[in-house]
Amino acid sequence: MTPTLYSFRRCPYAMRARLALASSGQQVELREVVLRDKPAAFLDVSPSATVPCLVTADSAIDESLDIMTWSLRQSDPEEWLDMPAAGWDWIKRADGPFKDALDHTKYASRYPEMDASEQRDLAAEFLTDLDQQLGVWIFEKPSIADYAILPFVRQFAFIDKDWFDAQPWPDLQTWLDAFLTSDRFAAIMSKYPQWVEGNETVPFP
Repeated sequence: MTPTLYSFRRCPYAMRARLALASSGQQVELREVVLRDKPAAFLDVSPSATVPCLVTADSAIDESLDIMTWSLRQSDPEEWLDMPAAGWDWIKRADGPFKDALDHTKYASRYPEMDASEQRDLAAEFLTDLDQQLGVWIFEKPSIADYAILPFVRQFAFIDKDWFDAQPWPDLQTWLDAFLTSDRFAAIMSKYPQWVEGNETVPFP
């Protein structure tokens, strides 16, 4: 069977799943989920009821990084998995402390007990370190680390783009801008209609 991907266009976790699927050339049937109106078929297969969720012949994978690695283990023509072990540490930092600080900044009203400016500073510490690591890519060539982290840097940048652009992060800003203007980003950000039961799915990529 062709795997089914439950996705949501603007979700950074779903973005990185689609990036890896596109790189690998692994075709799936995409079902666009509206988060306030989740279909029963999605809730039946996703243990966490969150996107993305990839349903294969023998499993449901509902962690975005697991979807990335599954896709690239099927086919990895760009050798994204061929990266230094430190790349996994960068992903862990991005998914943990950086994402926490990002959420506390972006959704400050949900966390009244926290100081949003302090949380932004915590996120900025990670981005400062990442800027110092970056050349064109995090390592010598593009890897899963770049494409696992870029959607979240994008999300953070657009909380306050003027502030972000004013920070002393030249390599980080160049890296993000190259991603945002790339054909690859455009290709994974096509708009899809909400999937409802009985509708046809959309082939991706």
